[in-house]
Amino acid sequence: MKNTSTNSLSNPRLLVFIAIFTALIAIGAFIRIPVPICPFTLQLLFTTLAGLLLGSYGGGLAVGLYIILGLFGLPIFTAGGGPAYIFQPTFGYLLSFMLGSIAIGYMSRRISHWSFINLFFINIVGLLIVYAGGMVYLYAITTLYLGQEMTLWSLFLYCFILAVPGDICLCALAALIAKKLHFNKLIL
Repeated sequence: MKNTSTNSLSNPRLLVFIAIFTALIAIGAFIRIPVPICPFTLQLLFTTLAGLLLGSYGGGLAVGLYIILGLFGLPIFTAGGGPAYIFQPTFGYLLSFMLGSIAIGYMSRRISHWSFINLFFINIVGLLIVYAGGMVYLYAITTLYLGQEMTLWSLFLYCFILAVPGDICLCALAALIAKKLHFNKLIL
């Protein structure tokens, strides 16, 4: 008999949800509010939900597949696609989405009660991972590769202070959605 556990690529249901979340992350890249330096998109919502609902394995695969498809040239990133996208200042956020999704999936599988508060705080930890990796990468590419000046204050202002209220709302929304879907056994 085949192993069809939730952490196995032989599980057709998991594969379908990985594909769905890969598509949702791509769609989320184009639902955006233009903000200087770091655009506000719905990608965080979908990468967070992928981790919560698919676990670290499925969530990480969904985000990883999204990144691979974009690097192969599909124009699914906020500013296009292709291998040169690694030199975009915001590419670090994409890598950090994968790390955040994996961390969220890992932590969510280790709590005994899926309350809104538990899920919300797990999402905040994932958000901090995304911010840390994304901001460091953005600063490094902007200053070292592009040779443009950027103060740490402007990085903090545009990529944290202006972004965090909306992203906290997305973390709360993801916790609500995941709690409802998990409670109704609609996802893995």
